[in-house]
Amino acid sequence: MEHINRVKSEISKVMVGMDREVELLTISLLFNGHILLESVPGTGKTMLAKSFASSIDGIFSRIQFTPDVLPSDVTGIQFFNPKIQEFELRTGPIVANIVLADEINRATPRTQSSLLEVMEERQVTIDGVTVKVDDPFMVIATQNPVEAQQGTFSLPVAQMDRFFMKLTMNYPSLESEKEILKQARGIGNGHQTNAVLSHVEINKLKEFVQHIKINDTVESYLLQIVRKTRQHPEIDLGVSPRGALALMKAAQGQAFLENREYVIPEDIKKMVPYVLGHRIILSTEASFTKSDESVLKEVLESVPVPVEMGS
Repeated sequence: MEHINRVKSEISKVMVGMDREVELLTISLLFNGHILLESVPGTGKTMLAKSFASSIDGIFSRIQFTPDVLPSDVTGIQFFNPKIQEFELRTGPIVANIVLADEINRATPRTQSSLLEVMEERQVTIDGVTVKVDDPFMVIATQNPVEAQQGTFSLPVAQMDRFFMKLTMNYPSLESEKEILKQARGIGNGHQTNAVLSHVEINKLKEFVQHIKINDTVESYLLQIVRKTRQHPEIDLGVSPRGALALMKAAQGQAFLENREYVIPEDIKKMVPYVLGHRIILSTEASFTKSDESVLKEVLESVPVPVEMGS
């Protein structure tokens, strides 16, 4: 936890009120996950991704998606070099440590799908040549909900399932917004972020979180929640086995944040909105009157919480 506190402290120099988002980004990084970030414009999505990359000594890359961006603009190309009369490989912006896929839903489905291979297999294929991406690697994709129906292409279900978590960034609190204005006037703690978590430390933490225990009772509780999403009358598409796996890992991450080496039901409940919200599809009737969050809340309330708490 001390490691995550260092990252939070460093990012707080340039961004205010983002502690929970930084925690969730770090959990995702430790489990090789990717983040879908949704918020209205101007809430600091780019700054968050950039400062997170700096704090972990990572190479940052940004892809601004528009309808005319091609898959090769993302992955890279083989180009002919007339000086040496040979083709050379030029990798695209996807080959970095932290990749910001800005406004991903503005890209065509063909270009969106160019991310699938690297998100799942951590490699890109450029004209038949396979290039591995370095660790750590994470895609942070953003969507603007305000313009969701204007010249955009909804992400297919298969791609949504590839995202470990979906975070919604709300407007900052009054106190946080005051601090933002102060920093803009050069008052307070406005600084650049520095690297405070090395790649060696990240690899050690990855190894550690994999071994956080989850007993049979808590595991059954998790699976009951997942199965309820498949049986709920107002959900057309429930959570996949990949989603169940993601929820287990996220719960391990939450236990890590709370300095425990075992998962308790509360860890699962805390992670359900982030991990399952984008993995369910409500029925047409339900989508008019309810949100994903409210239906998941009903699911959670319908599953008895086990009383056994320890490891």
